Amino acid sequence: MSRSLCFIVASLSLVTASASTHAEHPGAKRTVLLRHAISVPGYEEVMVETEMPVGGREGRHVHPGTMFARVEQGSVLLDDEGKQSVVYNAGDSYFVDAGNVHEGSNNGDVPVKILVTFIVKTGELLTTPAK
Repeated sequence: MSRSLCFIVASLSLVTASASTHAEHPGAKRTVLLRHAISVPGYEEVMVETEMPVGGREGRHVHPGTMFARVEQGSVLLDDEGKQSVVYNAGDSYFVDAGNVHEGSNNGDVPVKILVTFIVKTGELLTTPAK
C-alpha cells in the first residue's frame, strides 16, 4: 500500500474512532495535528489535540502505543486502570501505557485542551473504545 493511501486509511480510522467516542460521550473531540514516519521502520509519531468542554469526558478507551500528554488548558481527571485517579492541571504532563483502559474527564470550570503524542505502528488505529 502506498504511503499516501496508508495515511488516508489511518486518518479515516482515527476520525471513525473519534466520531464513535464523541457520539457515546459528547464533548471529547480529537484532531490530528501531525503524522510523521520516524527512524524506526514501520512506526510513526502522531500528535493529537484532545478538547473537552466543561463536564465532557472521553469514554473508557485504549491505545495501541504509549500515550504522552501535556495539559495545555484546564484540568483533566485521569482514571487509568490499576492506578489511583489523578487530576492534571495546565502545564502538567503524564503518560498512559499501551493497552491500559483509561478515561479523561473535565470536572473543572474551563474547557480542557491536551496535546497528546503517540508512537505507534504505521497506520494503526489510535483509539479503541474499551469493552
